[in-house]
Amino acid sequence: MQKFEDVMHDVRQGRLAQVYMLCGEEPYYIDRVCDWLEEHVLDEAAKAFDQTVVYGKDLPGADISTAIGAARGFAMMGGKKVVIVKEAQHVKKWEALGQYADNPQPDTVLVICYKYGSPDKRQQWWKKLEKSGAVVMQSDKLRDYQVERWISDYLKTLGEAHPELRFAPNIARILADSLGTDLIAIVGALQKLIDGRPEGVNVIDAALVERNIGISKDYNVFELQEALVRGDVVKANRITQYFASSKDHPMIKELGILYNFFQTLMMYHYLPDKSDRAAASALGVNPYFVKDYAAAARRYPAGKTFKIISYFRETDARLKGINNPSATDADLWKELIYKIMH
Repeated sequence: MQKFEDVMHDVRQGRLAQVYMLCGEEPYYIDRVCDWLEEHVLDEAAKAFDQTVVYGKDLPGADISTAIGAARGFAMMGGKKVVIVKEAQHVKKWEALGQYADNPQPDTVLVICYKYGSPDKRQQWWKKLEKSGAVVMQSDKLRDYQVERWISDYLKTLGEAHPELRFAPNIARILADSLGTDLIAIVGALQKLIDGRPEGVNVIDAALVERNIGISKDYNVFELQEALVRGDVVKANRITQYFASSKDHPMIKELGILYNFFQTLMMYHYLPDKSDRAAASALGVNPYFVKDYAAAARRYPAGKTFKIISYFRETDARLKGINNPSATDADLWKELIYKIMH
């Protein structure tokens, strides 16, 4: 199995494989590799003759054989031939791919895009594929806790492409909370922010997010977190009441983000060096957010933080029906906020 970064590095350097199997739950990385190969291997003139794109659902009998037949053909323009199978998760018969992998056409680049899962790797054709030297890339979904860091890294690449832009430090948090782990949705939202900003506006902040993609700057988990740090009981209850009435803020998801904050706060309490740079490095956060942990530490000493973590675990269990005959999400939020702040 190869990583996305390694595959992209090789193709950009012109080191092309004869067969690519791009599969996994996360379509974003599959699209990135496929799009690059589709756009850059052949020039525009050659694409008309030597590039074939088919879709798994359109293959006769859901059999990969038709695409393999195209891959075995010679390039009409005398160079490379590119055959791309998109939406390959609809393919049911794969034996021809295993046979082709044993003896691929040297000048063909065959790209298989299998989204939202992976083929059955116990099959003989898959074993042949792996032994053949084909590039197999597994594209896995990010975990919730990984998304904010991923967005921050992506913002750096956007900043390099658009040096005139500045991104508010809390943008990554807001998008991660509101859009979850859907990388295609996140990238689309960021592009919408850039394209939709008023003329002369070069700062991407929470207000711009609210105007352009409908994410409230007032009712999100990070505003709730800030209310807890400040001891603002009224605002905390107002936000959780909104959460309880909104299908866009499932309690299990928001609890997870707050739980991670207080777990990190516990780590902060025991750091030997709490300077911004040292704390940011130790906690794995942006230095901008160290002040949040410093403020929270003043309000919630280590002993209280330990109790709060236990409150989250108890609430999580009750949310899943353990020792909870009738309490609603609104009831659980109200009780949790009271325990945290008293």
